Amino acid sequence: MPYQSPISPGISWYETAVSDRTEYPALDGSRSADVVIIGGGFTGLSAAVHLAATGADVVLLEAFRFGDGASGRNGGQLGTGQRAWAEELEAQYGFSRAKALFDLAEEAKAHLLQFAETHKIDIEYVPGQMSVVHKKRYLKLYREHAELMATRYGYPHIHYMDANETAERLGSTRYLGGTYDKGTGHIQPMKLVVGTARAAAKAGAHLYENTGVTGIKSENGRVTVTTPFGNVTAAKALIAVNAHGGDLEPVSAAHVMPIRSFIGATVPLGPDSPVLPGGESVDDSRFVVRYFRRSQDGRLLFGGREAYTADNPLDISTHIRRQIAEIYPALADVEMTQAWGGSVGITLPRQPFVREVMPNVISAGGYSGHGVMLSNFVGRLYAETVAGNRDRLKLLEDLNIPAFPGGRKFRAPMLFLALSWYALMDRI
Repeated sequence: MPYQSPISPGISWYETAVSDRTEYPALDGSRSADVVIIGGGFTGLSAAVHLAATGADVVLLEAFRFGDGASGRNGGQLGTGQRAWAEELEAQYGFSRAKALFDLAEEAKAHLLQFAETHKIDIEYVPGQMSVVHKKRYLKLYREHAELMATRYGYPHIHYMDANETAERLGSTRYLGGTYDKGTGHIQPMKLVVGTARAAAKAGAHLYENTGVTGIKSENGRVTVTTPFGNVTAAKALIAVNAHGGDLEPVSAAHVMPIRSFIGATVPLGPDSPVLPGGESVDDSRFVVRYFRRSQDGRLLFGGREAYTADNPLDISTHIRRQIAEIYPALADVEMTQAWGGSVGITLPRQPFVREVMPNVISAGGYSGHGVMLSNFVGRLYAETVAGNRDRLKLLEDLNIPAFPGGRKFRAPMLFLALSWYALMDRI
């Protein structure tokens, strides 16, 4: 029987397409290290690779298996820049800081592709991404955004698409226009998780799965992490659990909230299918964004439904198929081979949360659906910080990320009401 993640509903197509997912042991007894990392997703594994490469003694603890969280179950789209458009960040922080944040994200994109090449990880990268518009009132914003990227931010790879070009590239007339970005693309995320873990182990990092962390404290210049199988003491610690922090550390919990997102995979559509003939990935202008792409073997991988509680729907595929049919009516009865979900860590402004939450302990997460490239790069930036250069990580640490209102008791229902309102606006 295929492996079923204990924290994420459904078996993903990514898991079935990876035949060599290495298993790592649980921690067996207490030990010390230079750095202890909590969380075996993109951020934690990337940090482990880069720290171990410098000779640091690194211990990484994952509560379940690497890839059980969002890193192994996401839409696989890289995107460009930060989650917020550069002009939005400029309005908040000014041009110089917005440009630095944009350039950092572009370096993150290049780093991910180079990392995969260096470590011979077949991430199935396909270039090209479309951002498409479902309401006429957004067309002007998308046209201006494409122009601004070229003229103000030095990124000439985006152009505006009219309705005809959009329909031709999508194989659907559902959307009214949008942008085409030839400078980014999409990947198979589970392959990146598996490959990064192997690279970390090869570099000398000590990796432990099925080792849940029950506590963390920092005192007298040392950090102690407790687990049911022993304690790890270290000079420094990275908390990289994103949406799965629970009550482990209160500052992160106040700033990063989990929401559920769901994806379905169809049977292979065949080479003659009109759906996405160029193989690009797509995201749309809804607040509750729909995102989709073709897999290497021709399946439509479609994500779109969100849930603002920890509950799992009983039938993921029916809801995903309904959304597919709105865009591709001919696929109304398409067979779904897999349907799955996972928790995405979001912040109020949809910008990453990176903060020193106690002495010698940095927490990173809240990538808000833009983490495929950013989270990997944050792992590298954390390694730079441990080595003595904190300048680039500070660009993210200094972002204004307020806590969710309502405190521990009321923030979840308040978020549910707010996001439900935005979802309603998508339909008006």
